[in-house]
Amino acid sequence: MGTLYKVLYPVLCVVTWVFMKIVDALFGFYYKNEHRIVSQVTDPILLQPATVLADKIRSREYRAEDVMSAFIARAKEVNMVVNAIVGEQYDKALRCAQGLDATLDSLTKEQIEQDYSQEKKPFLGVPLSVKEAFGWAGMSNTSGVVSRKPIKATTNAPVLANLIEAGAIPFIQTNVSELCMWFESSNYVYGCTNNAYNSSRMVGGSSGGEGCIISTGASVIGIGSDVGGSIRMPCFFNGIFGHKGSVGAIDNTGQWPIAGDQTMDLLATGPMCRYASDLIPSVKVMAGPERLKKLKLDTQVDFKNLRVISVPDDGGSLFVSSVDPQLKDIQKRAAEYLKSAGANVTDKTISKFRLALDMWAACMNLADKGPRFSELMSGQEGGKNVNCIKELFLWMIRMSEHTLPAIVLGIVNDFLPQRTRNLDLKAVEVLDKLRNEIIELLGTDGVLLYPSHPKPAPYHSHPIATPFNFAYTCLFNALKLPVTQCPLGLSKEGLPLGIQIVTAPNNDHLSLAVALRLEHGFGGWVNPRSN
Repeated sequence: MGTLYKVLYPVLCVVTWVFMKIVDALFGFYYKNEHRIVSQVTDPILLQPATVLADKIRSREYRAEDVMSAFIARAKEVNMVVNAIVGEQYDKALRCAQGLDATLDSLTKEQIEQDYSQEKKPFLGVPLSVKEAFGWAGMSNTSGVVSRKPIKATTNAPVLANLIEAGAIPFIQTNVSELCMWFESSNYVYGCTNNAYNSSRMVGGSSGGEGCIISTGASVIGIGSDVGGSIRMPCFFNGIFGHKGSVGAIDNTGQWPIAGDQTMDLLATGPMCRYASDLIPSVKVMAGPERLKKLKLDTQVDFKNLRVISVPDDGGSLFVSSVDPQLKDIQKRAAEYLKSAGANVTDKTISKFRLALDMWAACMNLADKGPRFSELMSGQEGGKNVNCIKELFLWMIRMSEHTLPAIVLGIVNDFLPQRTRNLDLKAVEVLDKLRNEIIELLGTDGVLLYPSHPKPAPYHSHPIATPFNFAYTCLFNALKLPVTQCPLGLSKEGLPLGIQIVTAPNNDHLSLAVALRLEHGFGGWVNPRSN
């Protein structure tokens, strides 16, 4: 069997490469004349980090009402192109901003510094976008499932409550993939979200609406969640920053669907933002004081004592696209820039990375004792399982309420786990060894650079032909390692480029510091139409 595999492997690699080229050519031909780009952001209020906006509201340089009005106007303008906003509380948000202004106007400077200080209210008056999967009292909580249209959240998710307590004002909800388990944000409740830099391209999922709306300038910070790359892929495709933190750093509860008890360690809730300077304040607020104790976010990072390991690709996994040369080039340039800042940089290949999908799937199959995916498709836990085979036939005649990715995932989840148990156990053994190797490699002073995805933002529906390309992000959910997603400019096609920055558990401060340094060197988020 081993000899046969060695003979067939090169053949399969060639077949995969040819297939990917044909798929890319077909999609490129289909969409070649169909795209729009959102307008450039010109209002100076919209072009500042969240913490800067809060400081200016605190000092009364800006009025909270004017800030909120500017973001609402931008949201209404761009959503006609991107379809990222699926719910709004514009009137309530404006009233909250007006109330904040009235309160601040009635206080002395000393009273403001005492009760509304940067420490107590780091996001004072800052407009906040929220992924629709998170509970927001009075707002929809469908996660793209048609049968959940009547459902409204009754309470705020803990992470949202923390941000509101820190002064943020939620004003819009953003789109997701159905049941938050696919990497294109499209469903039959809200439709499909388009990329701000090219509307024929996707925004990623499941936090794709968040990534998109922040990139347009209509939001500056938002809430995302990530079980296989759902923060990092949208941040990459949309050219913004995001962070998947160490296990347990931020409360995951309050979103639907929620991971089962045994897979909670694979899920991470975290910030998505336009500016790297907002990452650490966002993580601090989202986590809360108790969960922050195990992190070292205030630790200063000396780049002369930092080790950077750059891994260019997964080593050649079957059925996963090869990494775009532009992404390899920008990663090399990022490594060189960090070297110029004093870091010790080495290149490395890690052959086990090509088993990423096997390891992640094994974790999902073996650990999760919660409801089946087909049960969640009914719209509730404890509901009757959806017959996904029947739904597939209904989808073919355009009568299903479920998207094709959800149907296929339901079929796979119904039939695969019990048939792959032995293979899954072997994959977890490999994973455990790899985790120990990577943690030892990184130590307390190392970060690893790795592509976020094989390609810049693909065309709509492209993942149906390349469903395994999320292996580049799901690897680090399986390894349970913190990762910061960092934008690195635009490709020659005008699409965002970027990189994952990985570090050892509870060393989030290292990857966050590297993201801040790379923003300084490469410019971070790029204003649409400015290149």
